[in-house]
Amino acid sequence: MIATPIKSETVTLQLPWDLNLQVTPEQFAAIAAVNPELKLERTATGDLIVTPPTGGETGYRNIRIAYFLVKWIEEEGGNGIAFDSSTGFTLPNGANRSPDAAWVSIARWQALTSAQRKGFVPLSPDFVIELRSESDSFAKLQSKLQEYIDNGTQLGWLIDPQQRQVQIYRAGQGVEIGVNPSQLSGEMVLPGFVLNWERVYSVKL
Repeated sequence: MIATPIKSETVTLQLPWDLNLQVTPEQFAAIAAVNPELKLERTATGDLIVTPPTGGETGYRNIRIAYFLVKWIEEEGGNGIAFDSSTGFTLPNGANRSPDAAWVSIARWQALTSAQRKGFVPLSPDFVIELRSESDSFAKLQSKLQEYIDNGTQLGWLIDPQQRQVQIYRAGQGVEIGVNPSQLSGEMVLPGFVLNWERVYSVKL
């Protein structure tokens, strides 16, 4: 009798939006490794979050924000390391997060081992930016920004182009809301970094 080999086939698993799939840190790392095309996050309680790809306008704004952050570092003496939205950070509370843009001081970066730099960065960035897309829950993004602050982030911006608004999160302070601001300042966390609002809001596609 000849056994017929069973063909394996890759399928896409669809999950209801209200279903929470819980994974361990090790499982999350394994899932992320075999799904590099997806933006994955994990909450402190182990819930797996799969974020769909952004639309054109959000992607355009994301890359411009990252560009201005890197430009400040390389041309204006910003002393630190910038990261894009594909970078994973393991926060002190155990969550795995990927802000749309982030910055870590050079001292904190150099304190990491080579292995730590290559994997999910084991810290909460000094500075983070979350850019809201039309499909994002504003309440969830607010909670995410507060989580960064609670875990050591010094400054965070939640930018909402739809409302032409930015919420500014600072360590040890309340949230400040700016409506259609002319510019955003890195303050004492990123001295000299200024982001012109119109350079973020305006999209010429």
